[in-house]
Amino acid sequence: MKNKLLLISSLVISVLLMIACQAKEEQAESSNQVIQEKVDAFAKFQLTTDLSTLSESERKMIPLLIQAAEIMDQIYWQEAYGDKDELFSKIEDSAIEQFAMINYGPWERLQENTPFIEGYDKKPLGSQFYPTDMSKEEFDAWDEPSKASLYTMIRRDKDGNLIAIPYHIYFKEETQKAVDLILLAAELAEDEGLKNYLELRAEALLTDEYLASDLAWMDMKTNNIDFVVGPIENYEDALYGHKAAHESFVLIKDTDWSQKLDRFVALLPKLQASLPVSAEYKTEVPGSGSDLGVYDVIYYGGDCNAGSKTIAINLPNDERVHLEKGSRKLQLKNSMQAKFDKILIPIANELMAEDQRKHVTFDAFFENTMFHEVGHGLGIKNTINGKGPVRKALSDQYSAFEEGKADILGLFLVTKLTEMGEMGEKDLMDNFTTFMAGIFRSIRFGATSSHGKANMVRFNYFQDKGAFTRDASTGTYSINFDVMYEAMLDLSNTILVIQGNGDYDAAKKILDEKGYIQDQLQADLDRLKAKGIPKDIVFEQGTTVLGL
Repeated sequence: MKNKLLLISSLVISVLLMIACQAKEEQAESSNQVIQEKVDAFAKFQLTTDLSTLSESERKMIPLLIQAAEIMDQIYWQEAYGDKDELFSKIEDSAIEQFAMINYGPWERLQENTPFIEGYDKKPLGSQFYPTDMSKEEFDAWDEPSKASLYTMIRRDKDGNLIAIPYHIYFKEETQKAVDLILLAAELAEDEGLKNYLELRAEALLTDEYLASDLAWMDMKTNNIDFVVGPIENYEDALYGHKAAHESFVLIKDTDWSQKLDRFVALLPKLQASLPVSAEYKTEVPGSGSDLGVYDVIYYGGDCNAGSKTIAINLPNDERVHLEKGSRKLQLKNSMQAKFDKILIPIANELMAEDQRKHVTFDAFFENTMFHEVGHGLGIKNTINGKGPVRKALSDQYSAFEEGKADILGLFLVTKLTEMGEMGEKDLMDNFTTFMAGIFRSIRFGATSSHGKANMVRFNYFQDKGAFTRDASTGTYSINFDVMYEAMLDLSNTILVIQGNGDYDAAKKILDEKGYIQDQLQADLDRLKAKGIPKDIVFEQGTTVLGL
């Protein structure tokens, strides 16, 4: 009898274990299917362009620059996550592997950095720029001049004390390899401006002194190839906004499109003077070396490739360069066209009122995006009350606030130029409607993205002002042009004043109060997901794709 009971018990346990294993397998399969759906939410796009316009030497430069960009990608992995190989050694499912590649780690960037791989907590605010056990109190009390440098990694010594290690030392091996490749490319460069920039940029990577190379980059005017490389943006540091993350773009100039934009550069001082804010907040005069250019991207590496993809660039970020020479605004036309076709038009067809959909155009999207980058260069870079650069005064609130400024000023500048007769015959309704559709696109990037949070602020601000209405029967939105026009002016003024005053508390207040998604909007965004409209794009890129 006892043996029978033992046998029955063993059978019961075996059956329960089988059921548990089956349930676990089904749960894993279901989880993997969810991840596959997330991967599929990024539309694939090949980064190619017409290389026939380049000389033989220029074509030989491209593989070298791409290899250097790949090294920036490797460094960024260390900044964003840590040991990439360690992460992928634990991943067995191909969908999870693809999603980790898109996100540069186990955290979903467009979903408030929530972990999608079991065993991981929420992403550290400071990524890997700081020790994960470091408190803000410890950092603030630390008497170290270079702790807030854009170019230092914060670590602990053998005694547990905080130390600051310059990037060129911390990433010495990787940096030297990239420098060697860039110098080889410089030897092939036929354009003197590009050659000088590459040589100075290589030196900058070895010293963390970027001013000379930034100025040289500003002086390039006749180059067919462009190359953005190094630690540049500080979005990845959500703890303080101090640290710049590594990235790289390899770009081919569209000469015809670029020439069309040349005439706007001379208008920058007049546009600065026209900003809707009192005089003390626009005393800085943009440098005369600014230029607007149109490019096709053939490679993204590092920070610019993580999560949502950049479609325009405004650089350098150094306030000293802005005041002396201005900044360069690069429009990435092939990526921009991909997002417009694959994402913005489907969003407009779902969420914009039917009679306003005709106003969503690529030209308006291009203009809004271009003047977003121009907007970065306007306003105030240094506070008017002695608090230093706006970037430092607003600290961790700066990135979202600066993106919000550029967005709203982009629309303002298109409007102002049209009123000045500089945009030819055009219907501003196109720009305003496309701008509204663009808000829905960027809101989907989530609250942890500076761009996403800035768009949420603007959506809620416009809603409070009555700039648009929502038809409950169709679930679509209509803008009121006149009201939106006034709201645009009001929000521009608010942002410019807060930046000029370096008012951290006011910046945080507006982002906290308006940087969120309300239930109705979330339901509408869920409709986009249900329709299978991509959240963003992911690239097939490299020398093989280019046929090199």
